[in-house]
Amino acid sequence: MTIRVKLYAAIVMTVLGPVITIAVAFAAFQSLSDRFDEVADRSHRQALALELKFAVTDLNGWQTAYGYDDGRSRPQFERSARAARELLATAERELAEPDERALLDRLRTSFEEFMRQDGVAFEALQAGRQERVRQILLGPEIRNFEAMATAASRLADVEASRNADVEQRFDERLTDAKKALVVVGLGAGVLIVLLLLTASDIARLALERQAEDPS
Repeated sequence: MTIRVKLYAAIVMTVLGPVITIAVAFAAFQSLSDRFDEVADRSHRQALALELKFAVTDLNGWQTAYGYDDGRSRPQFERSARAARELLATAERELAEPDERALLDRLRTSFEEFMRQDGVAFEALQAGRQERVRQILLGPEIRNFEAMATAASRLADVEASRNADVEQRFDERLTDAKKALVVVGLGAGVLIVLLLLTASDIARLALERQAEDPS
């Protein structure tokens, strides 16, 4: 092999080595970035579902409180109701997969019925019909709350399961990326050795050529 051929080979390896390393690293980190975005989205969905689960429990708690303290806790109930309504609207905008939508529809139906019955109970409270208030709170409102809580709990379970799956895939992709970078690193090491050997051959051939032609 002539000095020229070996020189060209060294140039090609010098150029291709960094290009391949950068390409593999970029592909690995781009894939990780996509997976990370998916993990973040699923974590947000899970957090939203858990907030809904807490909101309906909080709503029922304040309703029971105002029903037994002659309405003193009614302002807290109203704030809780507004927060639950806003969370439900947010979830309906952001959780659009079929099973999510089905659970949210059930939650919405139960919530609206809960609020309708609450209006009846509050009117009875204002009229001094305490027994009627307790009949509503301990009858239909308990059933409405249980329906809301069940839907919210199942939604939270769905989001938790999907979040766990996404996190597992992210971990697997991270492991694959590390392996790919290790392979590329080893390849770069081999390339460096080849470059050194090529440079040594070029230098040796140049010295031999110089010795053969001292002029």
